[in-house]
Amino acid sequence: MLLAGDFGKAPATRCCSENGDQRKNIKEKSDINIAALVGNERVCEEQTCILKVLTVSSEIPKRIQSALKNAEESKQFLNHFLEQESHLFSSINSHLLTAQPWIEDLGAMINQIEEIERHLAYLKWISQIEELSDNIQQYLMTNNVLEAASTLVSMAELDIKLQESSCTHLLGFMRATVKFWHKILKDKLTRQEIYPYFMPEWYLAQVLMWIGNHTQFLDEKIQPILDKVGSSVNARLEFSRGLMMLVLEKLAADIPCLLYDDSLFCHLVDEVLLFERELHSVHGYPSTFANCMHILSEETCFQRWLTVERKFALQKMDSMLSSEAAWISQYKDITDVDEMKVPDCAETFMTLLLVITDRYKNLPTASRKLQFLELQKDLVDDFRIRLTQVMKEETRASLGFRYCAILNAVNYISTVLADWADNVFFLQLQQAALEVFAENNTLSKLQLGQLASMESSVFDDMINLLERLKHDMLTRQVDHVFREVKDAAKLYKKERWLSLPSQSEQAVMSLSSSACPLLLALRDRLLQLEQQLCFSLFKIFWQMLVEKLDIYIYQEIILANHFNEGGAAQLHFDMTRNLFPLFSHYCKRPENYFKHVKEACIVLNLNTGSALLLRDVLQSTSGQPPATAALNEVGIYKLAQQDVEILLNLRTNWPNTGK
Repeated sequence: MLLAGDFGKAPATRCCSENGDQRKNIKEKSDINIAALVGNERVCEEQTCILKVLTVSSEIPKRIQSALKNAEESKQFLNHFLEQESHLFSSINSHLLTAQPWIEDLGAMINQIEEIERHLAYLKWISQIEELSDNIQQYLMTNNVLEAASTLVSMAELDIKLQESSCTHLLGFMRATVKFWHKILKDKLTRQEIYPYFMPEWYLAQVLMWIGNHTQFLDEKIQPILDKVGSSVNARLEFSRGLMMLVLEKLAADIPCLLYDDSLFCHLVDEVLLFERELHSVHGYPSTFANCMHILSEETCFQRWLTVERKFALQKMDSMLSSEAAWISQYKDITDVDEMKVPDCAETFMTLLLVITDRYKNLPTASRKLQFLELQKDLVDDFRIRLTQVMKEETRASLGFRYCAILNAVNYISTVLADWADNVFFLQLQQAALEVFAENNTLSKLQLGQLASMESSVFDDMINLLERLKHDMLTRQVDHVFREVKDAAKLYKKERWLSLPSQSEQAVMSLSSSACPLLLALRDRLLQLEQQLCFSLFKIFWQMLVEKLDIYIYQEIILANHFNEGGAAQLHFDMTRNLFPLFSHYCKRPENYFKHVKEACIVLNLNTGSALLLRDVLQSTSGQPPATAALNEVGIYKLAQQDVEILLNLRTNWPNTGK
């Protein structure tokens, strides 16, 4: 047997003949060994594969088992869902059966709603057409042709949008409306082309030019001839009167064409008034001759003039009150000019009234002038109502800038109307009104007497209403400040007047600390309103306030307390050295406006001897002249004897007489 280490080696002692067989055997053995090794490797590989197969085979049942388990669970879930689906399907069917009547009713209601919506849409179209139509009418009434045409364009655009609609009646209504307003606008524009805007002013200017150009010729060439033959005819005036007849004829023809066009008619009136003014002032045309004012005084033309005048005046009033500068004075930076602190709207309004006066003052008859006067009075009343409305919006801020500006406006208008009442022109109208009222018996004998004696004026009704409004507004301001002062005086009312040190016990008298809030509140409000109100209004304001303060301090502070010598002296110092001087800027002797307080301080501060003597006199001569003389002697003129006796009883510094 060969050792492992000898494997493949030939023995050294073998003969040569054995070498071939030996080699053969060795080769065979080697092949066997190699085959055995290969076989062993294959066996190993097969064993590994088998091991793997066995391993996989052992895991497959587990996976199959898990998959089966999952399938079972899925089946259970599916069965559960199927049961739920069956139950839900049954519920839905039941609900549908129950809701079927509702569905049918709801469907009917939806159909009705859709029908109503169609009707509503139809009505909206009609409403929109009518609204545009109304707008066109309003624009034409105010002669705003441009806006009327623009609105008609909008209406035509709606007509185009409706072309695809099946609503034939709506289409017909829309088309008829467009055609109607188109014709109206076309006719209006045609009339304006026939009567150009500048034709009322061309021939009037031409007549004035003819008169001016021929004046020298008539005076130097024609007049001497007339004078030579002894004629009293004035060549220049006759020439002017002849031309005036042409003007009157032309106006009589033109006015009916312009009567209902506000802008053209107003322009015509303006030009006629300017023509008349220059004719009389420059060319000396007598007012007794026929003139254009007679044409304007004819009933139809005159009533239209009044209407247009009112319309444009109201428009200007709207504009002036809505202006940003309505309540600001034009002269606020010029102290001398701005004494009345007139807001811009009030000054503009009175200028408007003055212009109206200038326009109608040359009318030939007093009755026509009186109609214009009534128009002016209506405008004043309308403006007063507008001021009242704005004032009510500012009531909570009765000390504010706008409220004070409204008050200044009311005062200014009232003052100007009172001045106008003394004007010769309005005095003549007053006399004319007196004659008219007497004929118509529209006034009582007392009122007629007042008008005849000039005790009243044509503006009295308006002035009285404005004065009442002014008084109400001032009263509201006074009450506001008075409430603030009373609130500030609460501590002063509770001052310990019985226990204050006497004047001899103090080095220097000083203001009571509890009086400081009262005096500061009073001072601040006086300064504020002095700046915001005109002088005359502020004077009324502070005098009304002082009257209330005088009574308040007298009744609520003095009569409600008792005073020792020090308390009486302190009260006197507070009043005479601090309260009264607050008003020294507005009058020379402010203490005369605090008569109750001033005289009460006199009584409380009488020396003991004088007080005893006065008390004895009052008790012994009650209601007799000697009592009045005694009161006057110590400076008491306002307070009654009983009031003085009460004040004497408020003194606590009486000597102990043993009684």
